[in-house]
Amino acid sequence: MWRSLRPIGRSAASGGYRRYAWTEADADCRLWFRMQAEARRLNYEVDRNGNQWAWLGDPAAGDAVVTGSHLDSVPDGGAFDGPLGVVSSFAALDELRSRGVQFTRPLAIVNFGDEEGARFGLACVGSRLTSGQLTKDAAYELRDADGISLPQAMEAAGYDPEAIGPDRERLDRIGAFVELHVEQGRALDLSGDAVGVASAIWPHGRWRYDFHGEANHAGTTRLVDRRDPMLSYAETVLAARREAELAGAVATFGKISVEPNGVNAIPSLIRGWLDARAADQGALDTVIAGIEKAARETAARHGIDLSVVRESFTPVVEFEHALRDELVRLLGEKADRKPPVLGTGAGHDAGILSASVPTAMLFVRNPTGVSHSPAEFSAEDDCVAGVVALADVLEGLACR
Repeated sequence: MWRSLRPIGRSAASGGYRRYAWTEADADCRLWFRMQAEARRLNYEVDRNGNQWAWLGDPAAGDAVVTGSHLDSVPDGGAFDGPLGVVSSFAALDELRSRGVQFTRPLAIVNFGDEEGARFGLACVGSRLTSGQLTKDAAYELRDADGISLPQAMEAAGYDPEAIGPDRERLDRIGAFVELHVEQGRALDLSGDAVGVASAIWPHGRWRYDFHGEANHAGTTRLVDRRDPMLSYAETVLAARREAELAGAVATFGKISVEPNGVNAIPSLIRGWLDARAADQGALDTVIAGIEKAARETAARHGIDLSVVRESFTPVVEFEHALRDELVRLLGEKADRKPPVLGTGAGHDAGILSASVPTAMLFVRNPTGVSHSPAEFSAEDDCVAGVVALADVLEGLACR
């Protein structure tokens, strides 16, 4: 499975992946998922929001155990973020069948669409739509860098954008959702464990900063006469690092748009996107307030007009304690010690669904600690350990 999926959407230049929502690479990933489902004689379906499902048992019976993740990527992302969870879900089902277990609850494997938000700027679109956290009207306003709207992209890919929206009936069928994911950090590497259980997801969000200045000639305009928004943007980037360090948080300007984007032109507009995360809401609020205060001060000093828009936000997610503790118990029964329980600063579909259904997560060791990069890695032995752990959890939940 891993070998058949790995070439899809891979850039020869960077070695990273460019699997963006509703593109050819995305279509190839979706075909791969469908082929895996059909090879296992699972009932395959696509829901109203474009998420893919593979069912063992009757979905209408309710109280289903669902596992899976996503197959899309960030720009030049790694091979493991998302796909490891989907591949491991199919492998865990194979493992359970080899054990000869009897399922007492329906089981489903899911591939949520557009989790990374690389194309339209909003993460977890598929799960947000399903849970009602993203309205149809708001989804219709999403556009990519070329001005193509989300419904236009869906329609071009052969899907019906008119159908998107909350799917309460589907969520009501789910008794538990467990997502396996490569760890996006080094906690497990430092503790010496191959697999861990998630405790919570830090509150996080994305903010767009628009610095409006005045375009002019780079060679003839005196420095004192300039309204250069790049200066205010650069100082704001440094302020973000400073505020994050003070609060023990993380803040990153990782995307920038420049107009008119000429080497010999002073910019008229700098648009920068801020990603900020912290262990608790108070710390995050402090960081965001500090960054905006610094941005407005530097904008005023350079004669720049500034607007700040919060494009997305996810509050702290505490995974359901009963399900989390059950995962720890199930894995502890098969090992010499209980798995570690750790938090994460990364968002996931499991975090979105946690407001609607009981959710939990498993993390697989990443010795580099690197993610959203071609350097992202997990050793084969650890991946196998993750499959076995997921199988143990699914057996305990769905085969009682």
